[in-house]
Amino acid sequence: MMMKKILISDKLADDGINFLNEQEGIQIHIQTGLSEEALCEIIPDYDALLIRSDTQVTAQVLKAATKLKVVGRAGIGVDNVDLAVAMEQGIIVMNTPDANATTTAELAIAHMFSLSRNLPIANQSIREGKWERSKLMGAEVTHKTLAILGFGTIGRIVAQRGRGLGMRVIAYDPFVAPEIFENCGAQMVDLDTLLRQADYLTLHCPLLEKTRNIIGAEQLAIMKKSARLINCARGGLVDEAALYQALKANQIAGAALDVYEQEPPKDSPLLTLDNVVFTPHLGASTKEAQVAVSVEIARQVVKYLQTGEAINALNLPRLSADELKQAQPFMDLARTLGKVLLGLIDQPIQKLEVAVFGKASQGKIRPISNEAMIGLLSGQFSTPVNRVNVENIAKRQGITLVESQTEEAEGYQSLIQITGHCADKSVSLAGTLLGDHHPRLVGINHFEIEVVPEGVLVVTRHDDKPGVIAAISSVLGMSNINITRMQVSVADDDQLAMMVIGVSEPLNEHILKAVCDVSAVHTARQIVL
Repeated sequence: MMMKKILISDKLADDGINFLNEQEGIQIHIQTGLSEEALCEIIPDYDALLIRSDTQVTAQVLKAATKLKVVGRAGIGVDNVDLAVAMEQGIIVMNTPDANATTTAELAIAHMFSLSRNLPIANQSIREGKWERSKLMGAEVTHKTLAILGFGTIGRIVAQRGRGLGMRVIAYDPFVAPEIFENCGAQMVDLDTLLRQADYLTLHCPLLEKTRNIIGAEQLAIMKKSARLINCARGGLVDEAALYQALKANQIAGAALDVYEQEPPKDSPLLTLDNVVFTPHLGASTKEAQVAVSVEIARQVVKYLQTGEAINALNLPRLSADELKQAQPFMDLARTLGKVLLGLIDQPIQKLEVAVFGKASQGKIRPISNEAMIGLLSGQFSTPVNRVNVENIAKRQGITLVESQTEEAEGYQSLIQITGHCADKSVSLAGTLLGDHHPRLVGINHFEIEVVPEGVLVVTRHDDKPGVIAAISSVLGMSNINITRMQVSVADDDQLAMMVIGVSEPLNEHILKAVCDVSAVHTARQIVL
């Protein structure tokens, strides 16, 4: 057996190192604190690189790594790795997204108790020689409503702990199937209901553009005055200025923060308030978590070196030029259809059907299906979604994949159809290629409509009567939004037509609402491709 050499360039727990030392055919070297130049010098000798957050795996390092097959990150974040260059070099990058889930969930529960029983203030009071029992009256958590925003691995563990404490658990996550909530003993609710009913609101969603400041003045205003907010996820999820005003005005009872917009939170006005509990980003800071991420990344890297199985990989293995040339146009079309489907659907998808016809059916369907799921799921998580990890992510979200292939395409040389099934409705899209490379959306449910799927699209369902198109165009014109393309379908049995408008820039919420307010418009949705 040829010896595989692993470089460990950041501090890992002894358990992970001991595991590596026990493996046959594995040789490890530990060198921490390396500069980019020093790392470039030695990296050509290694098959694998194990890191935490200190080592910067730059383009120069990756290009110098002539033998490197895999970079393993003990933890979640991979901001210190150039993923694009790793992809170009055919180097797998993997992390351990769930290894510290329990410790983060437990910190959220600890903060809940800390807020409920005034523990930091009580501790300080005793140290100052006081005995303020009546002033420090607390609250029980039993029978209270624990509201969880974000129902991934950590949110599900919090739900389990909450139920064990006799709490009523509700949760909101638009990308998780209903049966996942049911299996975890949580009631699925919308965001507004979550906020209004929460006694304790705990955040466990990734920081994305759409989740930045997801808790702001408007959301805080509808919460109970007795409610308490806990954030052990990401700092940008909460508008700290709005939180300060809400706490100062006793609009909510308290907050516990482990993460901040700026870390450390120097000069934050929140530091002046007594009804806030602070910790310095301790979510993953337990001995058990440090051991868990070290052992898990060691196992994953060894498995990849020995079997080629890439667990929790964040980038794509290289395809041959011939494979890429043949499959890429259909894969690109499928990904675009997935993005459009995400824009048209407002409920968690339980099942995704992918059907390929004609020339699209001549190769394997799974790469096409995976791209459709990537389009559907991308941008919803803190780590990239790709061909390596998409099936696992879809499974965790409760999405079932159904595939079919047919040589006949009925009027098209090739056709791809994807259908997303939700609890009480389905949305189906069909797409084709013109000249084998130019994608077209040719069907939305029972509407036949030919659309160039690019840029910003506004999709309306409206009454089929004169003046509607002019009214919508007027709203866009008055807002200085240019219409680049427009396609209108014939009416269906309900006398509703569909229109897809290409516009020059995304509509803000006020403009989109103005389109919806046109009397004949039933729905209007915006899709940014």
